[in-house]
Amino acid sequence: MMKPLIGIPMGDPAGVGPEIIVKALNDEHVYEYARPIVIGERKTLEQAMRICEIFLEINTVEEPEQGKFVKGTLDLIDLKNIDIDQLELGKVQAPAGKAAFQYIKAATDLALENKVEAIATTPINKESLKAGGIPYIGHTEILEDLTRTKNPLTMFQVHNLRVFFLTRHVSLKRACELITKESVFEFIERCVEALRVLGLKNPKIAVAGLNPHSGEHGLFGDEEVREIAPAIEEAQAKGINVVGPVPADSVFHFGLLGRFDAVLSLYHDQGHIATKMVDFERTISVTNNMPFVRTSVDHGTAFDIAGTGKVSQVSMVEAIRLAADYAPSFNSIR
Repeated sequence: MMKPLIGIPMGDPAGVGPEIIVKALNDEHVYEYARPIVIGERKTLEQAMRICEIFLEINTVEEPEQGKFVKGTLDLIDLKNIDIDQLELGKVQAPAGKAAFQYIKAATDLALENKVEAIATTPINKESLKAGGIPYIGHTEILEDLTRTKNPLTMFQVHNLRVFFLTRHVSLKRACELITKESVFEFIERCVEALRVLGLKNPKIAVAGLNPHSGEHGLFGDEEVREIAPAIEEAQAKGINVVGPVPADSVFHFGLLGRFDAVLSLYHDQGHIATKMVDFERTISVTNNMPFVRTSVDHGTAFDIAGTGKVSQVSMVEAIRLAADYAPSFNSIR
């Protein structure tokens, strides 16, 4: 079988995106499971190679299938949208934000046209997007609009541990207010569907508790009794393989051991801390509920080290691997 074609938008050219790409594609193992095609800008990537002291042949193509996909070669769709003489590494700047959006849009178009099977994204910068007149704050919002997807579902994966998030970018107080029987039940259903699309036929989900020891039957807060447990019971009555609430101090460990296929975290830091403590560099974001699989490194543009060659490629390699791993199951169902 042909290895999955994975589109890689270059990200903010002033950040570490170009560097992690050239480092990742210098890893021969990438070509064991994927055919990576970069959507970016040639001179920026050549600069990144000089910085990292890595020398790959850049094979510029018009269509993804024209790539060579062998170690020692970087296959590129060149948008030619950066003036390298004006680019300042490690700084917010309008041309970089505009270019980053163009790479994402081109990669998305290729995925919607079935010319790539998934995309693995590199970091972009919110301030650079704003300076470039791009009316989005991040990848999820861009992809939501470009694919006309309502409420893309984010999942983190690190090793065997998969984590979904009931609430994300809200205050902790607001997160507690959003934990209702209705919202928990809806999210359990969405998580199950997402996992099935990724190839898990009868996934087992654990819902994390909110309060210490999951509230000890109301002694330390009653959210579990009032909202969370009733939602789980309703899902179980519908035949969904879900358990909980499982105390948050143990549920992620059990998920890592494989006792559960995924954990539903109730708020942002609850799940982020758990995954990143397992392995910070290999924690990968997977965006579900779209017409294609999207994975992403879970770090930013790292302007403080852009241009130094110090950035690690481990997260980029893992994002490509995970995209290639999930793409066949996703596309067979789609």
